[in-house]
Amino acid sequence: MHPYEKIPLNVAGYVLAAWLIGLHVWMLLKPEESKDFLRKLPRNRALGPWLIGAGMLWFWLLVAPDKLGVISSLQMDLGEFNKYKNLIRLIVPIAAYGMIVHVKEFLTVRGLGLLVLMMAAPLLYAAYLEAPVSRLLVPIYVYVMIFNALFWIGMPFTMRDAITWALKKDSRYRALTFAGLSYGVAVLVCAICFWA
Repeated sequence: MHPYEKIPLNVAGYVLAAWLIGLHVWMLLKPEESKDFLRKLPRNRALGPWLIGAGMLWFWLLVAPDKLGVISSLQMDLGEFNKYKNLIRLIVPIAAYGMIVHVKEFLTVRGLGLLVLMMAAPLLYAAYLEAPVSRLLVPIYVYVMIFNALFWIGMPFTMRDAITWALKKDSRYRALTFAGLSYGVAVLVCAICFWA
């Protein structure tokens, strides 16, 4: 079994709830600071290389060579694409370097999109074929984020436009923040009560 398949649904719920609650509580308690951060996020040149590097490293670990101990622990079977693993291992660091050095516009948005795509698999595996219907809170969130991430990678200005729209009115910003916080609380309650 791949390590992703061993993640219990309640653990995935705790992680997702911690992320959602932590982020949205910060947004509620420090609205000006969070708005300023979000406004600058798409063109944050300091954060972009780290996000791209983390996402590419995570992907590389999925195709890592055999018998490297912990490094090989996330290695995944790619089915008919297994024969290309050696090539992928070579291309990934080159692509990461190329993006970090040559892609200056919206690199942070693309890095976030890549990390979202990488985080989707463990969360989806955790909810796969689990009994309670409430488990759908996890895949619903994940699929919405995958949809967004594909746009962030291919058309990164869409994140900037979404942030601009969300920040345009204080009432809209608060409503979105409360919605995110409520979703996080719902995930936490389900993780404690139904997913144990």
